[in-house]
Amino acid sequence: MFRFASSRGGRFAALYLSACLVAAAADKLDLERTDPVPANEPVPIQDFFRPAYFSSPQLNPSGTHVAAIVSGGLDVSRLMVIDLKTNETKVMTGLGDSDVGGVRWLNDERLIYSVSAEKYWGVALGAVEIKSMSRPYPVIQYGMHRFISRPEDDPLSPYVWVSGEGAGRDGGIVTVNTDIKNGRWVSLDPNNFNLYSVAEDQNRRVVRRRFPVPEGGLIAGYFSDRMGHLAYSYTGRQGVFTLHHYDGEDWEPSPIDMEANEVLATADEPGQLIVSQKLYDGQPSAVRFVDAQTGEYGAEILRDKGYDVTSGPLRDRGSRRVVGFQYHRAIPASVWFDEGYASLDKIFKSSFPKKVVRIYSTNEANTVFVLSVYSDREPVTYYIVDLEKKSLGPLKAALPWIDPARMAGVSIVKFKTDDGKRLDAYLTLPQGASKESPVPMVVLPHGGPWVRDTFGFDGEAQFLASRGYAVLQPNYRGSPGYDWMFPESDQWDFLKMHADVTAATKAILKTGFVDPKRVAIMGGSFGAYLALSGVVHEPDLYKCAVGNAGVYDWVEVFRDEAFNQHFSPQFGRLQLKLGNPDDEPEKFRAISPIHFVENMKVPMFVAHGKDDKVASWLESKRLVSQLEKHGVPHETHFVSRESHGMQHLENQVELYEKIEAFLAKHL
Repeated sequence: MFRFASSRGGRFAALYLSACLVAAAADKLDLERTDPVPANEPVPIQDFFRPAYFSSPQLNPSGTHVAAIVSGGLDVSRLMVIDLKTNETKVMTGLGDSDVGGVRWLNDERLIYSVSAEKYWGVALGAVEIKSMSRPYPVIQYGMHRFISRPEDDPLSPYVWVSGEGAGRDGGIVTVNTDIKNGRWVSLDPNNFNLYSVAEDQNRRVVRRRFPVPEGGLIAGYFSDRMGHLAYSYTGRQGVFTLHHYDGEDWEPSPIDMEANEVLATADEPGQLIVSQKLYDGQPSAVRFVDAQTGEYGAEILRDKGYDVTSGPLRDRGSRRVVGFQYHRAIPASVWFDEGYASLDKIFKSSFPKKVVRIYSTNEANTVFVLSVYSDREPVTYYIVDLEKKSLGPLKAALPWIDPARMAGVSIVKFKTDDGKRLDAYLTLPQGASKESPVPMVVLPHGGPWVRDTFGFDGEAQFLASRGYAVLQPNYRGSPGYDWMFPESDQWDFLKMHADVTAATKAILKTGFVDPKRVAIMGGSFGAYLALSGVVHEPDLYKCAVGNAGVYDWVEVFRDEAFNQHFSPQFGRLQLKLGNPDDEPEKFRAISPIHFVENMKVPMFVAHGKDDKVASWLESKRLVSQLEKHGVPHETHFVSRESHGMQHLENQVELYEKIEAFLAKHL
């Protein structure tokens, strides 16, 4: 399910779960183990879903240290810093059961990071010096605060978006003084107004400057220029987005048409942006420069032959200039504008044949690089390259408990849509699958819907393959990279998205590797919507369905979003693109599969977290009522204190245990 950035703070979950409960959970889940289980044992469910042992490594400016997110035997994310000269590691302590993310270096010694609770609620931004990792301190807290950028000329005073302040009001952009070790952490009890007052006082002390809030609608986001200074913002009014540029004193609207252009980044020259110009004319989108003040297009700098480029460019760490793009085709691709980077990229890739190799982080001098290396069977392993020492060696593996030799290979397949377009899908076949021994299959459409599946290791698909199922992951229309093939309206045509998934499924059945009598469809969020759509509109194609955190009735989605319309541009966007259910009731009935449950011939498993603020769990509750009304066999799994898609590992393991049993029963 989709969601724009909301400016309403909502409630904040408690951060003080007891250490003994956390330790008990870790012991039950065996999170201390980092080696793969013996080859004669089945791979446990937890190994496919547990938090990465090591992820998001970032070099400091001089390249002497790496900061990364680690799990360390618990179902929490912590901050680790590695001294590359001595190999000494330090892990930040002092934040209890909260999770750390969004880590950025401010200088060689100081880091800023976000703090969240219950795997969902952002509650603070904090800072820490690498010499005193046991003493992290709050920067700004008790609200929805988002790091925007680090100005190159004043790196210790970053820009922060105070997107939820007080009674849900948007506080706009501020710069904060991270030199101030700002009091104590007070985000432990979100219902204590006295603590909120303490936090508000502390926040005022660190704010150096407040910037005006742009007019013209609800705030949707901010971003900086290449040197890290505040430069642009988005607002949304009645579903239409406007870009604004900051002139040093106030915000001025830009004439750039945000429906026809996707802003990828700021360009090297002041006042210029890099956009993906959406043509919808049978040609992939052109990546080109555009003047933010006049809206005039400049030179075209990139156009792929078969895919829209939808990811931002890679910048040189020292000069902050654009040097290339790393983006997704059916497999990851790279285009370089700098000969030095192009040569290095070629050398790096030659060191890891048949693997995907990406430049992940560099120091300012371009002498030290972090590479991410992975394949369809092998999760990411990070490597350190030191050009001065002429050395290349492993840093850490993200999921060391996964044995690539036991994982299933992934094939890239093309399928034809009903209107004759060719889209990509990823097919994972379990060991032993053949035309002589066809296997059951789980169709696994992604959520979003405006995201995409990519080539690489996928824990959910590998879990299903380890249990003997083929797994099909189709990229349907609306998935980034394919918009050029379709009219713009197809990005909001959910029934055509369903038809694409159906076409992909039928294409794979023709290969003979899959038993056509044993096919399930399963998804989370918008993928759950497609799962229900599949079994109500194609009642003879699937044997069962699984939906987790789904949306099933678009009238109810509108009603839910209406409560938030003064804080988020989401409601206006829905009205603009889908219309009004009061004016077009038949259209909304047609796109809401909950109204066609009577067509179902197969059982369904329905799961949802009861604290889901993205897709209300009442959607699933209403679906269960319809399943009961029409006598459709079903199983349910509703979990309290869980957010969108189940984020706590214990709950994920329990969910997939139930899904495994459900699929085994019906396939």
